[in-house]
Amino acid sequence: MQLTIRNMLRGTCASALCLTATFANAASHREAPGITEQPKVDATDFYVFRSYEDGRDDYVTFIANYQPLQAPYGGPNYFTMDPDAIYEIHVSNDADAEEEITFQFKFDNNLKDGTGIQLDIDGTNVAIPLRTAGQISKEKPNAGGLLGETESYGITMIRGDRRSGERTTLTNPRGGAVFQKPIDNIGNKTIPNYRAYANNYIYTSVDIPGCDMKGRSFVGQRAEAFAVNLGEVFDLVNLVPIQGPANPMWPQYDSDNFNAGGIVQDRANDDLIGKSNVTSIALEIPTSCLTQGSETVIGAWTTASLPQAELEDPSPSYEATSIYGGAWVQQSRLSNPLVNEVVIGMPDKDLFNAAEPIIDEALAVYVTNPTLPALLNILFNGNSEFGTDNIAPSNFPRADLVAAFLSGFPGANQPQGFNPETDLSEMLRLNTALPITPRDEQNTFGLLAEDLAGFPNGRRPGDDVVDLALRVMMGRLCHDVPLGDELGADADNINLGLCGTGDPSTVAPAGLVPFTDGAPLRATELQATFPYLNTPLAGSPNN
Repeated sequence: MQLTIRNMLRGTCASALCLTATFANAASHREAPGITEQPKVDATDFYVFRSYEDGRDDYVTFIANYQPLQAPYGGPNYFTMDPDAIYEIHVSNDADAEEEITFQFKFDNNLKDGTGIQLDIDGTNVAIPLRTAGQISKEKPNAGGLLGETESYGITMIRGDRRSGERTTLTNPRGGAVFQKPIDNIGNKTIPNYRAYANNYIYTSVDIPGCDMKGRSFVGQRAEAFAVNLGEVFDLVNLVPIQGPANPMWPQYDSDNFNAGGIVQDRANDDLIGKSNVTSIALEIPTSCLTQGSETVIGAWTTASLPQAELEDPSPSYEATSIYGGAWVQQSRLSNPLVNEVVIGMPDKDLFNAAEPIIDEALAVYVTNPTLPALLNILFNGNSEFGTDNIAPSNFPRADLVAAFLSGFPGANQPQGFNPETDLSEMLRLNTALPITPRDEQNTFGLLAEDLAGFPNGRRPGDDVVDLALRVMMGRLCHDVPLGDELGADADNINLGLCGTGDPSTVAPAGLVPFTDGAPLRATELQATFPYLNTPLAGSPNN
């Protein structure tokens, strides 16, 4: 059965068709040359989803992760946020490629008494080299006065343009306009119960200007949740990226099309989970305060910016190692991060990080004529495990990927008033009207497994976006998909009509291959409550 584009886009259940967007939603770590020089403002992951914590159905959670590849033992200064930068979460709620709401985070780091902790050494007070000189707990978050450095932040809500719009301040009952950030997980001697300690920094009654309901906020270190076989993937895909024999520990990855020579799912294939931490900016906002009118779809992305001019100080102090001035200049941008890592070409990676979504159409050639499938074809052309000599799709221009990256799908995660002539833009889109799936019922493969709350209807921490990304990029949606019920079709398996009228086995010869990097993930590994990501790994795990 062939569905035309016009028929495919009818009806609210068409959200299942948004599966193509999954390729874009995965972690970004050192994705452009310029951002490698500014790790404190390097965005690594961005999540947007309807809150699935019990009793929070009326809320949307945003999680923006920064500072990639944090070694848990990376002291003594660990991973404070940059007080010279601004970190922002942008929301578009009226179909265009511009933000209507921005939540801006600004950090302030301070030493106790201007010096940190001092010790009397033979009659002279001397500052210690560490951030704390005593044990920290939920009951003694400042180590009984022996915590020498603290971090705080403020949140500004901006309506309209991020720089010239109307600015108001978010507040909380505990600190007014000031929010505190917990120290990183130094180790079990310094912080015996880090989870209890860090939970003290979850603000549960955040006043949001113009909103009748309160939100929640948390900023702090979290355990990395992105499953990826980084080393092997970037070593010219030094593995056979096909699902191999089943591992009973990970049954959701079982496939009838598995290949005996493929990779077996195993946590040992993962280079991040259980090894690295990140810093999360988590914000939960009532849905009614994000949408407007009858529009239920929002688009979102995160950015970090620094002042335009920097002058290195030859006599640096704690307060200033450089002198900054001038307009804010965007250094990092993230919604669908693999777009920059493996879609955008080398000449334009830094430009993409600096760009706003409104200019994304200028870089559309990287989507309409993607090079990743061609690279994989060079690496694996003729490999018998793929069952075909040529594995790259040939449906150019790749209209399926344009819909995924730049527009979304009408009736699903494309806003009602979307204009393809002016509104093409790369952002993570969430239809806030589609139902929530509780954590324990979530499927790793999101919409491909008919879980409407999963990718690309936003992004949840438990969605395995790498495997979906590979499959969609290599033409999975050119073939029949089991989404007939969701589309109201008269067959269980249907063709979405995204890749022309040619024979799918010719247009996308490897489209049914279960591509994978072998690094598994499931939602039940993560928390079911805000801020959802797990307690960070301790610098010293010894008790």
